Formats: sequence, C-alpha cells, structure tokens
Amino acid sequence: MNLQLLNTLYVLTPDAYVRLDHDTLRVEAGGEKLMHVPAQHLGAVYLFGNAMMSAGAMQRCAEEGRAVVFFDYAGRFKARVVGPLCGNVLLRQAQHEARNDPAAALKIASAIVAGKCQNAHRSLLRGARDTKDMERAERLRTAAGKMATFIEGLPERKSIDEARGVEGQCAALYFDVFGDLINAPTDEFAFKTRSRRPPRDRMNAMLSFFYALLSADCTAACEGVGLDPQFGYLHEIRPGRPALALDLMEEFRPILSERLAVTLVNRKQIKPEHFDVRDDLGGGVLLNADGRKIVLSAYQKRKQEEVSHAFLGTKIQLGLAPHVQARILARHLRGDIDDYVPFIL
Repeated sequence: MNLQLLNTLYVLTPDAYVRLDHDTLRVEAGGEKLMHVPAQHLGAVYLFGNAMMSAGAMQRCAEEGRAVVFFDYAGRFKARVVGPLCGNVLLRQAQHEARNDPAAALKIASAIVAGKCQNAHRSLLRGARDTKDMERAERLRTAAGKMATFIEGLPERKSIDEARGVEGQCAALYFDVFGDLINAPTDEFAFKTRSRRPPRDRMNAMLSFFYALLSADCTAACEGVGLDPQFGYLHEIRPGRPALALDLMEEFRPILSERLAVTLVNRKQIKPEHFDVRDDLGGGVLLNADGRKIVLSAYQKRKQEEVSHAFLGTKIQLGLAPHVQARILARHLRGDIDDYVPFIL
C-alpha cells in the first residue's frame, strides 16, 4: 500500500524497500516492483513500520534537500534523515537571541497562542452552525464565548508561562465540547478527553496520527527556511524535541488535524473497522493499514485545497501554509516586519 500524493511519497507496505534506480525511486516488496517515482517530483519520503530505504537512495534524498522520515505503524515519529542545515547562520543567531529576550519571546509565543485559539474558536462556531442538535449547538457556542474572553485578554499576559496558561484554558474548553462536533454514535467514536501514548479511543488514535504527520511537515518547513527546529518559544526546549516545529504546528492543529478528523467521521469515510485495539499497548487503539490509507489520502487532499492567506493577500495551497508561516517568522526575526502574524482560517 503506497501513495504518491502531492509531493510526498508514503510507503506503508510491510517489508517494503525503496532503492535508487538512476533518477527514480523504486519501491519493492517480496521481490516485486510496486511502483517507481521520478525523484525530482518528490519533496519527502515517509516510511511506516518496517519499510526501509537503501543508503544510496537516502544519500540522494539528503543531497537534494528531500527529507526521509521514519514512523512506526501507529504513526509515531521515529527518525528523520536530512542533509546539511541550510539558511543563513545570522537568521539562527537572531532566532536564539529572540528566545533569550523575554519581551521578544513573549511576543512570538503570544501570537502562536492567539492563532491556535482563534482557529479552535472558529471550529466550535462552525460546528454550532452545522449541527441540528440545539443542545450541542448551545454547548459549542458557550465554550466558544468563554474562549473569546481568554483570547481578548492574551495581550495583557506578562510572561510566556501566562501565555501558556491561556492556551491551556482554551484547550480545556475546546476539548470539553470536542465530542459535540462528532455526529457518529458514541459507542463508535466517543470522545471524553485527549489521551495519547497510547490513545485510548478511536478519535484520539486518529488525532495522534494527524499530529505526527503535521509535526514532520512543520519540522521540514523550519529546516527549509533555515530555522533551527529544536529552538522554540512557546514550547520548552528539551533534548531531541523539535520545539519550534511544535510551536509552528499549534495554529494548524484545529485546521489540519482536528477538523479533518471530525469530517472523516461525520462523512463516514472512517469507520470502527479501521482501528485495532492492541493488547501489547495496554489496550491502546491504533489505526490499522486500511485506516492509515484513508487518513493519509484525506490529509494530502486537504493540503491541496486552496485557501486565502490574509497576510499575503492571496490564495495558497493549505499544505504550503506551514512553509509560508516559517518564512513570516524568519522575516520577523530578521527585523523585516514588526510582528509574527499567525495563520487563521
């Protein structure tokens, strides 16, 4: 099961092997050729489970700036192979200096929180308009109203911890009513609270899978601009943690993960049979092979949709938005623009 969508090759077939064949990436499994893709058509290769890639193919991808990312079967990120870090060292110096300046770091972190919370707020209001259940609509509108109050008070926050507090309060309100966005029977797609490592229900399993994909895309966006993906503002800096990529993905979670997961369930494109309960994970729930195929197809199709970008004043493919936002952040850090402007849809 392999998908070539937009500019990313997803390899999901068990025991698949990707090798370099002249200027083509050739995917094989069990001694049989599954597909071949011209290398220049790809921006990244994502390998799931025990899928592997030859050293030659990996080196070619790294040399040409094409990321190779490894995930386990559950969609959890395992490793990423990239070439030399690109970009001007002065940009990374400015990135680090901003993190060490409390006022500058707070300004960026607050903008990220505002973007995430406003996108979540809009999702709740959209859900309230779409549902025919008046009780659900009222709960969604009430939560959105409370979120609006926290968002309005965000400019008054005096520290990054206080900005994180606003994000936490809005997230709690959002996920308290997230289940009201779901039209499927509660015994099939019940949602009570966010759970991970492992996810405890089907909706959480899908959200975790989407978040892993989004994190990889945002890491690539940071690296493509020349920013250090490990050095963020809203998220604490820890060894091995892509803090800036996690910052960047916050404003996209409601758009490219949560809203899409709800849509797949409400349209009955994803069903209970697309998930497995894993006893080896303490009863954790994971997408199975068929489920991953559906989710990946929907994710890439969503990324191909054209949306309006208010700051640019033009339409772009949604999948390019993380790269655009990374460039806007870079421009702010260089001093070309006064503020980092989050993406709101």
